[in-house]
Amino acid sequence: MKAFGKILGLVLLGLLLIIVALGFALTHLFDPNDYKEEIRQIARDKAHIELTLNGDIGWSLFPWLGLELHEASVATLTAPTQPFADLQMLGLSVRVLPLLRREVQMSDVRVEGLKLRLNRDKQGHGNWEDIGKNLPDETTDTPAPAPAPAPVEPVAETKPEKPPQPIRLDIDSLTINNARVEYTDEQTGKQLSAESIQLSAGAIHEGASIPLKLTAFLGSNQPLMRVKTELNGNLRIQRALKRYQFEDMRFSGEATGEPLQGKTVSFSTQGQLLVDLAANVAEWTNLKLSANQLRALGELKVNDLDKTPQVSGALSVAQFDLAKFLESIGHPLPAMAPGSLSKVELVSRLKGTPNSVALENLNLKLDESTFSGRVAVEDFAKQSLRVQLKADTFNADNYLPAKSEAAKGATAARQAEVQSSEAGAMAAGGNTPLPDAPTKGAWSTDKLLPLTRLRSLDIDADLAFGQLTLSQLPIQNAVLKASGIDGQLKLDTLSGGLYNGTFQANGTLDVRQDLPLLAVQTHIKQVPVEKILQAQGKNPPVKGQVTLDSNLTGRGNSQKALIDSLNGTASFVINNGVLLNANIEQQVCTGIALLNRKTLSTVPPGKDTPFQELRGNLTFRNGVASNPDLKVRIPGLTVNGNGDVDLRVLGMDYRVGIIVEGDKREVPDPACQVGANFQGIEVPLRCRGPLELGAKACRLDKDGLGQVALKAAGNRLNEKLEEKLDKVNPKLKDALKGLFNR
Repeated sequence: MKAFGKILGLVLLGLLLIIVALGFALTHLFDPNDYKEEIRQIARDKAHIELTLNGDIGWSLFPWLGLELHEASVATLTAPTQPFADLQMLGLSVRVLPLLRREVQMSDVRVEGLKLRLNRDKQGHGNWEDIGKNLPDETTDTPAPAPAPAPVEPVAETKPEKPPQPIRLDIDSLTINNARVEYTDEQTGKQLSAESIQLSAGAIHEGASIPLKLTAFLGSNQPLMRVKTELNGNLRIQRALKRYQFEDMRFSGEATGEPLQGKTVSFSTQGQLLVDLAANVAEWTNLKLSANQLRALGELKVNDLDKTPQVSGALSVAQFDLAKFLESIGHPLPAMAPGSLSKVELVSRLKGTPNSVALENLNLKLDESTFSGRVAVEDFAKQSLRVQLKADTFNADNYLPAKSEAAKGATAARQAEVQSSEAGAMAAGGNTPLPDAPTKGAWSTDKLLPLTRLRSLDIDADLAFGQLTLSQLPIQNAVLKASGIDGQLKLDTLSGGLYNGTFQANGTLDVRQDLPLLAVQTHIKQVPVEKILQAQGKNPPVKGQVTLDSNLTGRGNSQKALIDSLNGTASFVINNGVLLNANIEQQVCTGIALLNRKTLSTVPPGKDTPFQELRGNLTFRNGVASNPDLKVRIPGLTVNGNGDVDLRVLGMDYRVGIIVEGDKREVPDPACQVGANFQGIEVPLRCRGPLELGAKACRLDKDGLGQVALKAAGNRLNEKLEEKLDKVNPKLKDALKGLFNR
């Protein structure tokens, strides 16, 4: 028995030596390079590709079937001279015996210098679509004779074939060095590339964790971009379960290019990825995202992978400086109020499809404001934006672009002009000459609207604010509803409480043309007019509760252009008000004294003049408002006026008549006395200057006073004015004391 074992061992050893000898003989005596043409033909017939082997083929047989290809290229049969892929070297080895069990056991797989060229021609056809396709059969003009019908044979019952079992992969390692992928679209001229691709993977086994590292440089020409990327993680493949996991994934890199305006963005994402094709579900958990100063956490889940994918998840963005972030990615914002967009924080649920995304249950902290609600892009292609938000407080003025230096200079020049006019008007108790009409422009030429962006905007917004500050006006419980599409924007309503009164506005904006057209309707009810003016940084010339209705249109993309083209109508009423520093008494007494040919012994000081009502109607034409029916009801007086308000320079020019209704009480100054002939006459005033002066810009109209004297003289119109006054003076018996019933 022992001898038999020795004999059997010798036989096996002999067989092994024979196999080794045969392998050695085959690998050294058989050269596959002699069969390149046969290999090319097999590639044409079986794989339907054009294979070019410019380098040597190296191989080994046992126990590994080893293969090395050098300087090879692959093309389609339709374009055999235009390779879509070539490589410098491919090296791999496979165990022979497991192949018989449909198992692939490889050692190291190495790919050097792989280059893929993908091209879509002007007809939209991609060269990759012809891979594996055979050339069409040649057709002849004469039809082939129909084959004779074959005899009918009974069909034998066949058992259904079992689905082929997937080949089991078993690779010790995979390495790809210096690979490149190019994509060109001749229809659009767009080019994409992935260069210097380096891939290294550890042992690849079914269901096992596969360490993986991938680096590449990505580029595009539309826009011109360059991105350095690195991917790390552990890949787990379970093909039988159609389950794929990427554990501890980290994708990071740097991006630069035209959209970033020379800036560099450092980004990083990480988390756990799972794709379950059996359940048609994909998940990204423990998501962490960073991009320069931006930091975010979240999770994503995608359902219905086989249909229209449905995305859901959550997102949390830590507080960051949005202004600095945008500047770091090459998109700096215009200068705003200090600290604007410096504290931004967001928490939201996500819902979406491949064509839409929505932030549900949104909680957004923006500086000192807190928003809640929903923001959605319903159609990426159309940029359809839908906004439903509520906020506690929001100061919109903090987010408006700052004035340019030119606008600041123009504002300063006008302020200086107003201050000079006001100082002159108040000098000498208001007896100075009539102020000059203002000449300095009051409005900026800075562009107001991003027309290109507005033309493509598709928006529907519904906003509510506990307090909205707009143009320095604090609107309480504000509601804003707006919409826009195809360059036509509509303000359905902007309403709320304003200083215990109400404010409401609506309008339209058409930006389809180079000069946008603005139409706005405004309704203000019982709002203190002085507080509106004070909010604009102006000293109010009047106090009172204003009610205003206006319907105005303007065309242009700057304050100046809109004001210069302003047309429309407005009506206003101010109740229970006060003309501040309005020396109306002085002007009336000066006129009466002239009619009496007397000199005032005292100069009435400047003081406030209360009134019961101030009203009028305005008609706007190219920035100038005509007001033919100004009326002011003052105790003891009736004031009528007509004139213009030039909004281009915020100036006024009025002719005002003051009718003295009379008062029987004595006044200290005998020169200011009203007799029967003067009671009911209209003392003329001229008011000219900046609007900020109000009644301080009014002076006695001495030219018009002559007409008053002629009327008071009655039937003796042919006598000289001095003679009329001498005869009228003795009849003056009542003083003007209490002229304003104060």
